[in-house]
Amino acid sequence: MAKIARRTHSAVFKAKVALSALAGDKTLAELAQRFEVHPNQVTEWKRQLSERAADVFGGGGAGVQPPVDLKVLHAKIGQLTLENDFLEGALTKVGLLSAKR
Repeated sequence: MAKIARRTHSAVFKAKVALSALAGDKTLAELAQRFEVHPNQVTEWKRQLSERAADVFGGGGAGVQPPVDLKVLHAKIGQLTLENDFLEGALTKVGLLSAKR
């Protein structure tokens, strides 16, 4: 039996198939035949669309990251700036770095 190469589908195509499945005006078999994909694939894309639909409107919940503490970041930037300045001065004194920076 000949080996069939895997097809990769674009996100737009997957969304189109999943939205058609959610519409419910055609059976799963009809959609699979129309879009030339396996019925299980249509079901999987429909499930993924249903689960991730809230992310479109910003209500994902699972992907929400905690707020960034700017004070901690500014303190780290200050610390690194001091370290860089110190090292630059030390390297200049030793002669490993030119003073024309």
